[in-house]
Amino acid sequence: MSVRKGAPALLGAGTLCAALLLTGCAGTAPPAPVTTPAAAPAAGDARPQAAPPDTAAGTLASAPAPAPRIPGIGPATQATVPDGTSQAFVVTGSDDEDNTSIATLYVRGPAGRWTRAAGPWPAHNALRGWTADHTAGDLRSPVGVFRLGDAGGLLPDPGTRLPYDEDEEFAISGTGFVGEPLEGSFDHVVAIDYNRVPGRTPLDKERPLGAEKGGGVWIHVDHGGPTQACVTLEREPLRELLRALDPAREPVVVMGPAPDLAR
Repeated sequence: MSVRKGAPALLGAGTLCAALLLTGCAGTAPPAPVTTPAAAPAAGDARPQAAPPDTAAGTLASAPAPAPRIPGIGPATQATVPDGTSQAFVVTGSDDEDNTSIATLYVRGPAGRWTRAAGPWPAHNALRGWTADHTAGDLRSPVGVFRLGDAGGLLPDPGTRLPYDEDEEFAISGTGFVGEPLEGSFDHVVAIDYNRVPGRTPLDKERPLGAEKGGGVWIHVDHGGPTQACVTLEREPLRELLRALDPAREPVVVMGPAPDLAR
């Protein structure tokens, strides 16, 4: 049996700005020079007049304000977050070989500022850590910014606004890398749009980049150990995340080692 609801959301392009910091030092000031006020231009004089020093082009006052960034995210990574996105689920490990991570949901307010909405929560990722060039069977989670648009699970919808596919095919058994039982791991899942067709059930097996690039990368219920490539959260935080995600906010996951995401 399969029960599916909702419709996919669309993404936009990314932007970024650089920040500027000015410093100075203090000392004993020399006597101020005596200046003579400049004569006012004669009536009808159309010659160009010099601009006052404090309004010259290129001053700090005329520079554009830097765009706010997601906490812990550098300008290069922020540039890959679509302009229309105002929900970002950030999952970071300490380095590229770490299979434990921290997950936090951020939202962007009307003024453009990103603030924490939920978490931080403990999480797991792939057994061998992270990679920017994921391939099937490498036991690493892909690094990058990916859309979150579809959900599902063995259990009924916990109240998400994402399209949700309740299906018996989400049943799983066996043991994980440290001998932990896997049963219940797919009670709820969110599909990460890595090498998949958006707008379809997480169970869909079409791989646009080819089977060799892997696929089926989800956020799912934590089973107490590392994964093949997925990201996991404990059951209640995952249900909270599902209820928080809003297609109108074009949510994404930003995932990888903290030093890489800070670039």
